[in-house]
Amino acid sequence: MGACCSVSLPCDQVVGQVSQWLCAKASYIHNLEENLTALEKTMDDLKAKRDDLSRKVEREENRGLQRLAQIQVWLTRVETIDSQVNELLSVRNTEIQRLCLCGFCSKSFKKSYRYGKRVFMMLTEVKNENLRSDGVFEVVAEQAQASEVVKRPIQPSIVGQEKLLETAWNRLMEDRVGIVGLYGMGGVGKTTLLKQIHNKFDTFDIVIWVVVSSNLQIQTIQEEIAKKLGLAGDGWNQKDEDQKSCDIYNVLTRKKFVLLLDDIWAKVDLTKIGVPSPSENGSKVVFTTRNQEVCARMGADVEMEVQCLPPDDAFDLFRKKVGEITLKSHPSIPELARVVAAKCHGLPLALNVIGEAMSYKRTIQEWHDAIDDLKSNAAEFPEVKNEILPILKYSYDNLKDEHVKSCLLYCALFPEDNRILKRLLIEYWICEGIIDGSRGMERAENKGYGIIGTLVRSSLLMEDTNKVYMHDVVREMALWIASDQFIVFAGAGLYGIPKFMNWNAVRRMSLMSNEIDRISGSLECLELTTLFLQRNQRTLVNISGEFFRSMPKLAVLDLSENSQLSELPDGISQLVSLKYLNMSWTNIECLPVGLRELKNLIHLNLEQTKTLSSIVGILALLSLKVLKLRGSRVRNNPNTMEELLGLEHLEILTIGIASDSGLDQFLSSHKLMCCTQVLQISHLQLDISRLASMEKVHELQFIGCTIYEIKMDITSIRSETISPLHNPTNACFLSLSKISLSFCNGKELTWLIFAPNLTSLKVYFADEVEEIINKEKALVGEESGIVPFQKLEFLILDSLPKLKNIYWRPLPFPCLREIEVINCRKLRKLPLNSKSGSSGEKELVIKYTEREWLVGVEWEDEATKARFLPSAIQV
Repeated sequence: MGACCSVSLPCDQVVGQVSQWLCAKASYIHNLEENLTALEKTMDDLKAKRDDLSRKVEREENRGLQRLAQIQVWLTRVETIDSQVNELLSVRNTEIQRLCLCGFCSKSFKKSYRYGKRVFMMLTEVKNENLRSDGVFEVVAEQAQASEVVKRPIQPSIVGQEKLLETAWNRLMEDRVGIVGLYGMGGVGKTTLLKQIHNKFDTFDIVIWVVVSSNLQIQTIQEEIAKKLGLAGDGWNQKDEDQKSCDIYNVLTRKKFVLLLDDIWAKVDLTKIGVPSPSENGSKVVFTTRNQEVCARMGADVEMEVQCLPPDDAFDLFRKKVGEITLKSHPSIPELARVVAAKCHGLPLALNVIGEAMSYKRTIQEWHDAIDDLKSNAAEFPEVKNEILPILKYSYDNLKDEHVKSCLLYCALFPEDNRILKRLLIEYWICEGIIDGSRGMERAENKGYGIIGTLVRSSLLMEDTNKVYMHDVVREMALWIASDQFIVFAGAGLYGIPKFMNWNAVRRMSLMSNEIDRISGSLECLELTTLFLQRNQRTLVNISGEFFRSMPKLAVLDLSENSQLSELPDGISQLVSLKYLNMSWTNIECLPVGLRELKNLIHLNLEQTKTLSSIVGILALLSLKVLKLRGSRVRNNPNTMEELLGLEHLEILTIGIASDSGLDQFLSSHKLMCCTQVLQISHLQLDISRLASMEKVHELQFIGCTIYEIKMDITSIRSETISPLHNPTNACFLSLSKISLSFCNGKELTWLIFAPNLTSLKVYFADEVEEIINKEKALVGEESGIVPFQKLEFLILDSLPKLKNIYWRPLPFPCLREIEVINCRKLRKLPLNSKSGSSGEKELVIKYTEREWLVGVEWEDEATKARFLPSAIQV
């Protein structure tokens, strides 16, 4: 039998314990209202303590200090309790309505018991002395330590930015530099460079990265900065833009910060955001943009252009994306890879995308196919169409005016890599009606140069002195956009007019730089406004009269540089809307009779027409405003001046003169003198002072002339008329920028000091010239403040056997970029010192042909020699 154990408790003890337990449980219910009131009051006291502490912390943070971690722990604990209390109080009325029997019982005892217990437990926690004592802090913040920069991920294959990164970093770290702008075309690597700069920061209090993009929103930028500063939260979201700006300002003012803004398209108002001026405390702001104009509007201390990669770096990047496995899969692929990489023209975006697309193509047939596609129509290459062109199109879409967009697309009519004269582009735009020329050609030209400036600053065109050109990928983007209205076979090797299904949809067509020999038949191009047929120079010999029959809207026709073209058909009379006709450098012998019917023609270019002997009939062109005749044989025709004088609306003239009678007629006509922009004088004697009243002349060319001693009274120029550039305000030739003298007589050219805006001077094959500026004649002018060649950019001296001196002492040459000396053996000293040319954007370069000449140059001092000798180039 097993053992038995019994426990005996007195009955009164058991009843007492049960009663005590039941009373405790019941107290959660019958004390509920009292506990809720106490909980609410006690929580209000705790929140007041929390708010006082938060304000104290905020004041310290506004002084640039950083809150202690234990402060944040306590505040977070109180926030959690507050949330739980609010949850209990939110159902307060519902729970009280369950009570009955004066609060001693409940309609749902179990629910009321649970709720009452939670209220009691929460009240106990809120009253806890430890919680209250833990919230007492003598010190709430301390000096902030430099925050660790979270590195931004960068693609592994970065090539060619090492030097640019070093330069950008060094400039950024200069004491006086607060804002740096990095600009360049889309896909050129600006963001990659900015990431590398970001990852180099380690000594600043805080580094903030914000992607802005085209849809600029001040509050979005404020949100990103607030997150980094720890300001974001419920309270932050309830503040307006100005309040947020003040909060950000009060924090950043006490910190040494770095703000990096990626991809901005317009000025970001830093003050409106709350960002203090970075120059105040050594902080830095760096941004990227596609538009150089933004750099100026942002007040950048340094503007740095991010350019495409040079060929070797470009191929290095391309081969890394293609991969060695593919490159080694066939012996011919590395060479084909160079061809494909070259089509990217150094643009990292294209090199990366196309390189990756070719990484799995391991037969030479696939590579040849890709090359064919990229050469014929790159926009049809899938990766180009889907991943490259849309990114570049953002720049196009961001152009504010439709006429500026039209001007950009117009540039795509030229062959790739083609340098386009700015002046020529503007002439097309005016006659196409993109630019309004009704208020004067000069005003319209100024508008055109403004548009070019906008496109250059937007990184859609690139500049090369007086020319512009498109990056090949930008050109592909433009052709892609205009594909339904443009036909462009420029430089395509065509032998005839291409076949096309719907000529009526075509607005602009370029067949320039081909090998088309004859044009016959008729094309029904009812919407065509521009037709380029220039530079078929060795082949185009004939255009049929029928060809122009169905082109009623044609406004621009360029037939220039077709040296075999000797006549135009009378059918040209059918081009009733034609405003621009260029026949320069053709072999035409006379103007076609049909030309007289072109009543809307405003621009006619007949320059360098060596066989054109007469312009008879030109008076029928009632709207003609621009006539270009420089280099034409008509300079020998005695009737030419009479014809010109009859052109009522003429505003711009370029002309050559080769007879005394023609020169006299020209000089006696105020109208012709005032509208001439380019004047070429051949084999005549000339008093240069007679040209001084030409207000618009841009270029003078003298061939085989004898130029008289200058007859201007220099002593009449008083000191009070001197301009800030130390040139007399009443100087002559204020519009003159280019001068060319060849085979001319005379020992000096001192009159050049009266051309203060001269940018290019060429003197060649002048056997008698001994000095450019004569000291004795120029000294009087110098006393009046004349310092010559202040704007000169190019100086070319060729085959001047007696030339000994340019100027007798060093000149500043603030804009000079190039001095070229060829066969000038007696010229031993150049007017340079170590500071000459130091104000220009590009370093002054000396070019020469004979090594012996360079060795014999007498430099102003050793510093001058050290500056210019190493960079001299033999040509």
